[in-house]
Amino acid sequence: MKVKGLFFILIIFFLAQELMLPAFAADKNPKLVLQITVDQLRGDLPMRFKDRLGKGGFRYLLENGTHYKNAHYQHANTETAVGHATLATGADPSRHGIIANDWIDQKTGKSVYNTEDDRHHIIDSKPKPHEGVSPRNLLCTTIGDELVVDNAGQSRVFSVSVKDRGAILPGGHVGKAFWFSKSSGKFVTSTYYYKDYPEWVKQWNAAKPADRYKGKTWDLLHDRSSYVARDIDDRPFEAAFAELGRTFPHALGDGSAKYFYLVLTLTPIGDELTLNFAKTLIENEKVGQGNATDYLAISFSSTDYIGHLFGPSSLETEDNILRLDRLLAELFQYLDKKIGLDNTLIVLSGDHGAPEAPEYMAEHGMETGRFPLDWFKKGSPLSDALKKRFGRDDLIALHSHPYLYLNLDAIEDAKLDIEEVERFVAVEMMKVDGIAYAMTRSDLLAGRITESPIQNQIRRSFHPVRSGNIHMVPEHYWFLHSTEEAEKMGIEKIAAIHGSPWKYDTYVPIFFAGNGVSPQTISRLVGPQDIAATIAAYLEIKPPSGSVGVPLVEVLKE
Repeated sequence: MKVKGLFFILIIFFLAQELMLPAFAADKNPKLVLQITVDQLRGDLPMRFKDRLGKGGFRYLLENGTHYKNAHYQHANTETAVGHATLATGADPSRHGIIANDWIDQKTGKSVYNTEDDRHHIIDSKPKPHEGVSPRNLLCTTIGDELVVDNAGQSRVFSVSVKDRGAILPGGHVGKAFWFSKSSGKFVTSTYYYKDYPEWVKQWNAAKPADRYKGKTWDLLHDRSSYVARDIDDRPFEAAFAELGRTFPHALGDGSAKYFYLVLTLTPIGDELTLNFAKTLIENEKVGQGNATDYLAISFSSTDYIGHLFGPSSLETEDNILRLDRLLAELFQYLDKKIGLDNTLIVLSGDHGAPEAPEYMAEHGMETGRFPLDWFKKGSPLSDALKKRFGRDDLIALHSHPYLYLNLDAIEDAKLDIEEVERFVAVEMMKVDGIAYAMTRSDLLAGRITESPIQNQIRRSFHPVRSGNIHMVPEHYWFLHSTEEAEKMGIEKIAAIHGSPWKYDTYVPIFFAGNGVSPQTISRLVGPQDIAATIAAYLEIKPPSGSVGVPLVEVLKE
């Protein structure tokens, strides 16, 4: 009886192991890798409103996926192009080369946009200087590139965003990228990708989905009394652009204004249009329905625009996060029907975090401010100091965040030592209210750095050809950016601007879900540079060429 009893127990044990096996060893051959980037999604934003999230959006990721709640970028310049490039490549800016949204070509002295390429103009548009685009400024491969190379082109890569840089950089060198034109209301691409638009893109654009919002308003999703920020809807530092104004309901305009399509992107409607186009792409290109794993990158940009105009602790941002939650639920439900969430590896993160507006933090006792950018021009205190020390007031070429670029011709003409000029400027800058730190190009090239966190972040951002002469870091909640573009659009100032190495700008969430990923919450320090390495290890392919990330073992374990 004892032997029979033991035999029976063993049979039950082995049957149980067979039944439990799928839960521990998922088939890691997903039909689709979906990499979602929410522009300016600071790590705490989804958690702020956790009790009001629906069932299928962020809550799906929180309850069914692996959530890294202590994820921070390791580079200093936390801008959109930089973050998207790091997410796609797993590389620091020093390796992938996208050091900023814009930088100065030191050979020509001209500004370079991060995806600028005059060889490839927008399809159906006349070629114009500085308006062509491609991924060629990206110096290393992306995870999508590696996936296609691994299986000789059986996998396909697509990328969609409202922003050109939000589509082009994640799409890599082999993908097909589409982005929203703020002048035409259409999704466009360049001759780098196609000779002509696919027929389904022509049909989508001909239907003019963006025009359906003419005469509409952006209203609160729920009753105002349910919002945390219900009583701070009209603050003087918020931006009032065109018909939008500063308070709910925000008018979108009747379509007659020059900036109508731009206005749409400054609201949750930008994300709605992005999702609409992405679903059309999935349907017509049969994404995730082939024999090999496909890769789709979707970057939702509205959170960034709304954060800039109104700040991350505004009523507008709160409503947008709740709407984004619904949009994610719609996307996941669509994918479940079309491909199956079990067949989809989902990754969601942000390209950077966000600061509060200086005026908002000043109300809470912080010493804050907005740095006057005329400080770098002729007749400024810096110009006077240079004149006194070197006999020249023309040694500063220009400021392009986060760099000061020196006038190399003037320095050569005056037979000055560039290291001495750089060091003098850096010291002068650190005497000024609002500047926390300044580091020179010469010190970085010579390796004269310590192990201080801020110097390491600057080192990770530094590229020897593209970076400027002095990397400046603002004090906490001080803004050191040009607002010329905003002024061109009629905005006096922007409420909040990211781009610093401080924790509020480096902090983003990381979620992995679907395809057998275990539900868990991880508190150890990780970084978005680890995402590409994790996807590569998950798919058993080599990581991108510039990757410095480490695979996240919690996602990989069986």
